[in-house]
Amino acid sequence: MNLVNGRERPSSQVAFAWLFGQKPWIIPIPGTTKLERLEENLRSVDLEFTPEEWRDFNHAVSKIKLQGDRYPAEEEKRVGH
Repeated sequence: MNLVNGRERPSSQVAFAWLFGQKPWIIPIPGTTKLERLEENLRSVDLEFTPEEWRDFNHAVSKIKLQGDRYPAEEEKRVGH
C-alpha cells in the first residue's frame, strides 16, 4: 500500500494513475484474471496527485536505470527502430 493524499492506495493504482498522467495517449493495460483486481485497478482513474507527489514520483522514476534492449535485435529490425 502507498499513501496518496492521506489515503492508502494499492501500488497498482498508484502506478496506473502515474501512467495516466504522463501523456493522454498512454493507456496501460492491466494484466489480471480476477474481476476484483480489475475493478481495483480501474479506480486509479479517480486518483489525483498533489504537485509534491508528482515531484516525488518523477524524481524516484528518474533514478531508475534502464537496462537492456526493448526488443531482441531481429524484432527491432521488424518494428523499424
